[in-house]
Amino acid sequence: MARQYWRPSNMLYPVPPVMISCADEDGKSNIMTAAWAGTICSDPVMVSVSIRPERYSHGIISRTREFVINLTTQELARAADFCGVRSGREVDKFALLHLTKLPSRRVKAPSIGESPVCLECVVEKIEKLGTHDLFIARVVQVSVDERYLDEKGRFALEDAGLVAYVHGAYLSLGKKLGTFGFSVRKKRGGRKK
Repeated sequence: MARQYWRPSNMLYPVPPVMISCADEDGKSNIMTAAWAGTICSDPVMVSVSIRPERYSHGIISRTREFVINLTTQELARAADFCGVRSGREVDKFALLHLTKLPSRRVKAPSIGESPVCLECVVEKIEKLGTHDLFIARVVQVSVDERYLDEKGRFALEDAGLVAYVHGAYLSLGKKLGTFGFSVRKKRGGRKK
């Protein structure tokens, strides 16, 4: 099998293009898009997001020590891209993109009403890494869009039309290949599925 070897680069794909909302001390809100965000602990529930110090939101989050991670859907893909390339120093992204500024329950940063899942976060640590700073945060509240709850209260996030970011492209997620543990789950009669 032929392989090429490249210099070290960020080729860990796909990643979620999340929309990070925040608000400064005067209540002025902003949205930025980050592709380098993820879960880092389940108990306590912790997430991380890497942000360049030059970004407008970096300063806001560094001072207020809170933000909201809003999951991105196919309907929000254009807004997510815009929020990743335009600065909140120049434009009110909530107003320009006609996004709903939803009050959060545990942080002052607003959530994005059109997002199916919003994670309210409080920063516990900031690690300076190089080109980016890593914000390590505790999730203090989660809100979900009731449209994705079935009659039994199960949250069908797979119906939300989530997107992934792969090397500069936004892609819709495809069909389900299995569920956690499907590789070892036994069928009736003792055979594996």
